[in-house]
Amino acid sequence: MRCAHRRRLPLDLAREARERSASGCVDGGVQCQLCAHEDGAHYGLLDDLEYGTALWFRWGGADAELVVLPDCPVAGQGPDGEGCCLFADHPEQHTWEDTVEEASCTS
Repeated sequence: MRCAHRRRLPLDLAREARERSASGCVDGGVQCQLCAHEDGAHYGLLDDLEYGTALWFRWGGADAELVVLPDCPVAGQGPDGEGCCLFADHPEQHTWEDTVEEASCTS
């Protein structure tokens, strides 16, 4: 399950993110893309940059900053090999390992 923490970008960082972004469009608020956690830094994806890197918003406590991180190179097994949508050396599991909880269809 993905982390539920969300944060609005401070105006100065939102402006800087738009300038650095490949698309020029950056959301003013993000949700942490890591697995559910309470301790440590949170990471919200802002935009892909040049091949193999992305712009992330990292926050924790009063600290908040923009960071450019390399993409996670790990892919799932099998012929389709879905790639991980996080950054290299991220904590916990890869995004393709995240299981969606299913509700029972029986009454």
